Amino acid sequence: MANGGGGGGGGGGSSLRMSSNIHANHLSLDASSSSSSSSSSSSSSSVHEPKMDALIIPVTMEVPCDSRGQRMWWAFLASSMVTFFGGLFIILLWRTLKYLWTVCCHCGGKTKEAQKINNGSSQADGTLKPVDEKEEAVAAEVGWMTSVKDWAGVMISAQTLTGRVLVVLVFALSIGALVIYFIDSSNPIESCQNFYKDFTLQIDMAFNVFFLLYFGLRFIAANDKLWFWLEVNSVVDFFTVPPVFVSVYLNRSWLGLRFLRALRLIQFSEILQFLNILKTSNSIKLVNLLSIFISTWLTAAGFIHLVENSGDPWENFQNNQALTYWECVYLLMVTMSTVGYGDVYAKTTLGRLFMVFFILGGLAMFASYVPEIIELIGNRKKYGGSYSAVSGRKHIVVCGHITLESVSNFLKDFLHKDRDDVNVEIVFLHNISPNLELEALFKRHFTQVEFYQGSVLNPHDLARVKIESADACLILANKYCADPDAEDASNIMRVISIKNYHPKIRIITQMLQYHNKAHLLNIPSWNWKEGDDAICLAELKLGFIAQSCLAQGLSTMLANLFSMRSFIKIEEDTWQKYYLEGVSNEMYTEYLSSAFVGLSFPTVCELCFVKLKLLMIAIEYKSANRESRSRKRILINPGNHLKIQEGTLGFFIASDAKEVKRAFFYCKACHDDITDPKRIKKCGCKRLIYFEDEQPSTLSPKKKQRNGGMRNSPSSSPKLMRHDPLLIPGNDQIDNMDSNVKKYDSTGMFHWCAPKEIEKVILTRSEAAMTVLSGHVVVCIFGDVSSALIGLRNLVMPLRASNFHYHELKHIVFVGSIEYLKREWETLHNFPKVSILPGTPLSRADLRAVNINLCDMCVILSANQNNIDDTSLQDKECILASLNIKSMQFDDSIGVLQANSQGFTPPGMDRSSPDNSPVHGMLRQPSITTGVNIPIITELVNDTNVQFLDQDDDDDPDTELYLTQPFACGTAFAVSVLDSLMSATYFNDNILTLIRTLVTGGATPELEALIAEENALRGGYSTPQTLANRDRCRVAQLALLDGPFADLGDGGCYGDLFCKALKTYNMLCFGIYRLRDAHLSTPSQCTKRYVITNPPYEFELVPTDLIFCLMQFDHNAGQSRASLSHSSHSSQSSSKKSSSVHSIPSTANRQNRPKSRESRDKQNATRMNRMGQEKKWFTDEPDNAYPRNIQIKPMSTHMANQINQYKSTSSLIPPIREVEDEC
Repeated sequence: MANGGGGGGGGGGSSLRMSSNIHANHLSLDASSSSSSSSSSSSSSSVHEPKMDALIIPVTMEVPCDSRGQRMWWAFLASSMVTFFGGLFIILLWRTLKYLWTVCCHCGGKTKEAQKINNGSSQADGTLKPVDEKEEAVAAEVGWMTSVKDWAGVMISAQTLTGRVLVVLVFALSIGALVIYFIDSSNPIESCQNFYKDFTLQIDMAFNVFFLLYFGLRFIAANDKLWFWLEVNSVVDFFTVPPVFVSVYLNRSWLGLRFLRALRLIQFSEILQFLNILKTSNSIKLVNLLSIFISTWLTAAGFIHLVENSGDPWENFQNNQALTYWECVYLLMVTMSTVGYGDVYAKTTLGRLFMVFFILGGLAMFASYVPEIIELIGNRKKYGGSYSAVSGRKHIVVCGHITLESVSNFLKDFLHKDRDDVNVEIVFLHNISPNLELEALFKRHFTQVEFYQGSVLNPHDLARVKIESADACLILANKYCADPDAEDASNIMRVISIKNYHPKIRIITQMLQYHNKAHLLNIPSWNWKEGDDAICLAELKLGFIAQSCLAQGLSTMLANLFSMRSFIKIEEDTWQKYYLEGVSNEMYTEYLSSAFVGLSFPTVCELCFVKLKLLMIAIEYKSANRESRSRKRILINPGNHLKIQEGTLGFFIASDAKEVKRAFFYCKACHDDITDPKRIKKCGCKRLIYFEDEQPSTLSPKKKQRNGGMRNSPSSSPKLMRHDPLLIPGNDQIDNMDSNVKKYDSTGMFHWCAPKEIEKVILTRSEAAMTVLSGHVVVCIFGDVSSALIGLRNLVMPLRASNFHYHELKHIVFVGSIEYLKREWETLHNFPKVSILPGTPLSRADLRAVNINLCDMCVILSANQNNIDDTSLQDKECILASLNIKSMQFDDSIGVLQANSQGFTPPGMDRSSPDNSPVHGMLRQPSITTGVNIPIITELVNDTNVQFLDQDDDDDPDTELYLTQPFACGTAFAVSVLDSLMSATYFNDNILTLIRTLVTGGATPELEALIAEENALRGGYSTPQTLANRDRCRVAQLALLDGPFADLGDGGCYGDLFCKALKTYNMLCFGIYRLRDAHLSTPSQCTKRYVITNPPYEFELVPTDLIFCLMQFDHNAGQSRASLSHSSHSSQSSSKKSSSVHSIPSTANRQNRPKSRESRDKQNATRMNRMGQEKKWFTDEPDNAYPRNIQIKPMSTHMANQINQYKSTSSLIPPIREVEDEC
């Protein structure tokens, strides 16, 4: 088959003369021999009778070829032509006969059918039987042929393994035959060869025998034999297979048309697809273009090589020229590219005629194929390789929204130097190649960062980045997208694809909307117990803002705690110095030493703070109950009833991970007398040292003197035997269980009320102005009917946590578009004390109607931020609203006086009372006269827009967000600070659980599953189990102006305050909210405050400080509010209301409360009687024109307590209570 070909002239026979030295690779040309040969072949008979002195082909004694050297190229060509046209004639003849037979049978069938109808059924038995036998014979013959045809089709089909092997083998042998042609092209076109001695001829013969068998299989399997006969592959076989058999018979070889084997290269892409090598469309297209171009190029070069070395037949092959095959390849490439150097050109007429037609098609092919090939090669993914795992080094895969901003923020936190050795390689996977800036960022971190172009939705790309061996996969979300639901859907699809490829991989993904987290629970392999986490940005963002409503500045402190910040030292005594010292603190976890086993949490917390210079705020607790032993809970400041177990994990606030190791290395025997915490390192003692039950001495003598004999005070360390809420409910819990009213949700984590229609909570401007709102939260929301929902439920839920008593709940008033709030109302209608004022936050009339000057916090949100392309204008609404509020002026007569004039002053507070008038006029809480003093927190999308919030600050526009004054003061919050949670969660998944516990008010995976089912909280009856969930810590702010810690507020040490609050009230202090100009010697009118996180023991306090603390739940607060209280900072900042500064539970009242059932019943009866009297004044009646659930609070609790101190009589003013919900 390799020798086959068609006729295009003999191998230069007419001009070749035999010499004494015949070279195998080339025959010399002689002009004299050419002329004698021309004269000898002038007649047609000279072909059969050549002269002996004019040999045409080389002859040797070893090869029994024609001694006269007669050319036989026509025999090779004739074999191919006879095969092709003979087969074509037979096929056409068969089709003609078959057509005639079908026509005859059709006519005969009609005649027989007519006879059958005419003859009737009498002759049916005699005539039909032979017909049936013939039909059965024909059917059997057809069935046999069909089986053979199906078998042949299976053999050549690439759908089966046998077919694929056969197809690949045929292609490989075709390439082998083409290689043999390349080797033989250096020999003469026609020469004598001995089949038994020529090794290449034997191999070529074997190949062509195989091609002949494969041709037979293809012929049998073909449905249309005519079209099969005319196929390119069939034509190649016709002109290559028969000549090889002729060459064996004639003992001579003719190069001929064997170059047609190059056309098999066209199938190269199909072969690679059969082998599953080519999978992408670009690669298939590239291989197709290359194979067509190369096969056409090589085939055309073979034809030029044949005709140029043979010459024109009508010129008696006299005008030939000796060209090698590769020179012909060069000639065609120069011709196709239109360069045409002229060094090699065609001399024969056939060659030139072929070049005329080839240059038309070749030029068109070159002009279209080559640019497309270059484009495909140029578009080849620069980052299309595969990740090679490094032994002993873990790697993570980061995908999703990969941009310069998201990657830089992620790497800045992930690779921070404060972390222990980060032996993790980061592999980024994204379907878009990085731009120059992002590429430069990757190059700067090339030792730990690699980028690959691809998609996690493609299993092939997941295999490239070795997702099955990755330690985790992190999915980043586009926080600034216009359609948050679509972005969440994309990330959920990424999770599904990754989990489908490898179900055991740990995934940490960012989600924008809280309600989309429910879709992750539908993924079977999603398991939060195994480390899978979803960081919901809306939930955490609004949760941080909600906590700022309870303790202003807390959002800044928490955001700084889980972000890795380097320590920036400032020598000047400015507020930035103390702020930056706190910014360098982060959240860490470490297992506690066995030296702490058996000690209570406050004892260990004090020891860590004083001795180890560490602040421990929570532990991971393993329950002793068998059914809940496998479930680990994170307890924040659990109190003195809990003892430390072996292997307890502690949560610490420290500036370095190495500092936290002290809690693990601490040994009482070795480190008890060490004063320098840096010397506390691992010792050789056994790690099983238990303290006795008595409290150890953890303070140095100098610190004891600072405490002023605090340890000798009988009430400084009270023995509080707290009851187990699961077994012995307190009085307040008993009262709740006695009633059948559903006050909490089914989990007991949040206050709940029956669903309310939105019309019942809508206030008009006049109704809002007549309703005295004080100590409430105003939420200014920008949005319309087409805005994306931001999930206001996440803002309300922390403010309705069940660890607040009902009277402690702050009333929430939404000011915004009613169309938008109607869309959000479905998730808000189960929360009490919520009202809506339709309007716009830019309207001062609306803001005055809701008494914004008397609010505890004003929150400014916008749902339209991501709909604007210009980033600098994304926050325009929030900035305008903030500046509008700050520029407002208020009359100081607004407040209690206005409330009294409207007739809403409660009993005992009436100005007309002669006993109360002087006291009332002296102690009335001063109202805010300027909007600058209103506590505001503004949500921003673009960090750089923070410069527009404060006009009096000197922040540089390029300053990072955490260094700006509004963020340090807690008046601005941007969602970008939550990016650090991805890294923090990867290194320690407990950090996210702790943050969510602090921020969301107690949201649990069980609650999320419930919300996923019903999209709303479900009310539940109060049981000991659900009421026990109220017994958890909450964040509060403690004022030092007066109260039990007033003596420490003037020059005292923060460490003394920490120890006293922890021992006396189980309150855990963790920061200070200080006036910005408190360090100045001269008084300042500025009321701005900033956050100081975890100050050291020796840090000096000032009277105006507010202390961030974790306060225990007070079971007695619901019964009596006459316990020990402390004042707000109204004297120095009238922006802070008393309701935002919490009262401290009285340990004396808790210890000395009645124990007997009779005294308790009497107390309950007295309380119920008093509550009934109060409800006469405060309960909304059906006839009341004002909507329900409005907190009528003209005077704060703190004000009432102050008035009680000035009353001369023994009768005190009853505690002020809010309107109860009728749920």
